[in-house]
Amino acid sequence: MTADAPGPAVEGRPPNPFLQVTLDELRRRTSTKWRTYPPDVLPLWVAEMDVLLAPAVREALHRAVETGDTGYPAGQEYPEAVAAFAADRWGWTGVDPARTALVPDVMTGIVEVLRLLTGPGDVVVVTPPVYAPFYAFLEHADRAVAEAPLDASGRLDLQALEAAFAGARARCAHPAFLLCNPHNPTGAVHTRAELEAVAALARRHGVRVVSDEIHAPLVLPGVRFVPYLSVADDGFALVSASKAWNLAGLKAAVVVAGPEAAGDLARLPEEVGHGPSHLGVLAHTAAFRDGGGWLDALLAALDENRRLLQQLVAEHLPTAALRAPEGTYLGWLDCRPLGLPPEAPSSGLAVVSDLDGPARFFLDHARVALSSGHVFGTGGAGHVRINLATSPAVLTEALTRMGRAATARTG
Repeated sequence: MTADAPGPAVEGRPPNPFLQVTLDELRRRTSTKWRTYPPDVLPLWVAEMDVLLAPAVREALHRAVETGDTGYPAGQEYPEAVAAFAADRWGWTGVDPARTALVPDVMTGIVEVLRLLTGPGDVVVVTPPVYAPFYAFLEHADRAVAEAPLDASGRLDLQALEAAFAGARARCAHPAFLLCNPHNPTGAVHTRAELEAVAALARRHGVRVVSDEIHAPLVLPGVRFVPYLSVADDGFALVSASKAWNLAGLKAAVVVAGPEAAGDLARLPEEVGHGPSHLGVLAHTAAFRDGGGWLDALLAALDENRRLLQQLVAEHLPTAALRAPEGTYLGWLDCRPLGLPPEAPSSGLAVVSDLDGPARFFLDHARVALSSGHVFGTGGAGHVRINLATSPAVLTEALTRMGRAATARTG
C-alpha cells in the first residue's frame, strides 16, 4: 500500500484530521498501536487515532516545555474546563468543580471510586460485550463480576439489568454497576429514557452506579449524549480528553460526583490525586477549553468514515453484520456468517492481547489487526472491533484485504 499524502482543507471547513499525517509517518510512531505488529500489518485495533495533536493542545504543551512548567499539577482549571464543555456541548450544568477530583486515568479512577462504594468480594455488574479491561481491573480489585448482557440490538437490556441487580444485592450489601456511556464496543449512545430506567432500577435495588464517560465527546451526528449524572444524583462519572483528543499517553482524568455522592468522594484518599501528570492536566484542560473546533472537524471526519465503513463492509464482506457506532470511533462487526474458524474455548478471563477466531484469521490472512470480540465478554465471540479513526485510504485497504481473505477461504 502506498502512503497517503496529507489532504488539503475544504474551503470554509477545518482540515480532516485523518488526512494530516501519512501512513509512513504513522509507522514511525512508537506507541502500542504501531509497535505491536510488523510493519506490513494495518493496525485497526487499540483505541488510538491516526491524527496529529489539536493545535490548542500542542500549543499548551509547547508552552509548558519551553518555560520548564513540568512540576506537579495544581488548581481547578481541568474540572472547570470540563464543566464549561458539558454546559456548551450537552446543555448540562451539573459539573460542580467542588465535587470533582483528579485521578491518573479513567480506569484507575473507576477502581478508586468502587473502593469507596464497595468492599472486597462485593458484586459489580457489567453489560457485555463491554470494554475488556473492566473484567481485569475488577478482578484485580477483588470485586466479583456479574453480567447483564446487552439485548440483540446491542443496547441495554433492562430486564437483564434488573435480574443482575437483584442477584447482586442478594449476594452483598453494597453492589455497584459499572456503566459504559457511550458503550464500547457497540458504539450505542444511551438515551435519556434508558438512563432514567437504569437510575430507577439502581435506586430500587440499592445499587450504586459508576459511569465511564471517556467517549462522551465522541457522539456522532444523529444522537445526543446524556450524562448519567443528569438523571441521577447519587452516582459517579469519569471523564477525560484522552479518547476524543488522542491523549492516552498524557495521563489525567476527572471524577465527578453527583450531589448525593459528595460525601463518598470526600473519602477518596488524598494520594490518589498525586497520580495525574501535570502535562496531562494541561493538555486535557486545553482540549476541553479550546479544542472544540478541532473536535468538530474530527466528528465530521468520523461520520464520513462511518458511512465509508458501511459501504466497504457491504462491498467486501456482504454477509457480515456491521453495527455502525452512534458514538466512539469503533465499529462492531459480526463475522459469524463468514464461516471463519471459531474461537478456542475461553478461560473466562478477558485479556486484551488475546487474539482468536476472526481477529486471528484477519491478522494471519489479511494482515489487518483488529480487536478480538471474545475478550469483551458474553456476546462477543465471533465478532471483531474495528477502529475507524484512520484515513479513508487505510480503512479502504484494510476492508479490501479482509474481503479478499474471506473470499479465498470460502472459495
